[in-house]
Amino acid sequence: MCEILAFEADRRCFTITINSFGTELTKDDRLNLYPTCGKLFPYGIVGLTRASDYDQVRMVAESFSEYKKIFDDIGNQGQGGEKTLEDKFFEYEVKLNVNGFMQQFHYGVFYSLFKLKEQECRNIVWIAECVAQRHRAKIDNYIPIF
Repeated sequence: MCEILAFEADRRCFTITINSFGTELTKDDRLNLYPTCGKLFPYGIVGLTRASDYDQVRMVAESFSEYKKIFDDIGNQGQGGEKTLEDKFFEYEVKLNVNGFMQQFHYGVFYSLFKLKEQECRNIVWIAECVAQRHRAKIDNYIPIF
């Protein structure tokens, strides 16, 4: 459960940083938005605070093996490949939530169950949107759970 919560905090840090590029949000304001937990805290947070473009965010992610794998497969914010950074984060989250069932005697199982159900709903919406928009070629780009 701790690993899932740490990932959730780190994902929020990456998302806040990337979405703040090109806005009026200062680096000090960005620092106040970051959570004070996760694997990035405190050294990765400092690196993300100093980041001013996507490549610097990637350099911070390379310091952490879990996130290096996620950022390695992504082009420039997903424009080079089919999977976006958000899709990669969802895939990693599914993996962590599936692994949440491997431990016993904790309430993290219920959290994982609801998060996997949430992903299942996103998959159904994705497939329905592909059918409605007649994009049958992209229908298989959902995020598998098992």
